[in-house]
Amino acid sequence: MRPRIARGSDTGDNDRVTPERHVLVLPDRDAAEELAAEAADRLDLPEEPRPVRDALAGEDDAEDAQWLVVLDDPDPAALAALTALAEERDGWAERE
Repeated sequence: MRPRIARGSDTGDNDRVTPERHVLVLPDRDAAEELAAEAADRLDLPEEPRPVRDALAGEDDAEDAQWLVVLDDPDPAALAALTALAEERDGWAERE
């Protein structure tokens, strides 16, 4: 039996907007730190996002890690520019 999914009523329950999170995935810490600084400048953030190390599953070598820069609800134009910068550094963007 499938669980029932509650749907919003006509009283405005669908007016809530959930912010999107975007994750810029980079191959090394230096690239992640550079991109975090660029994100803070381009998005006019109150503080620079902190890069987070994401060890690859099953990898024992500390060098085999990706670095993530998480952005909450970024401006689409700025996100496109940051995605291009990530790609220049052998990285990419993902949406959560």
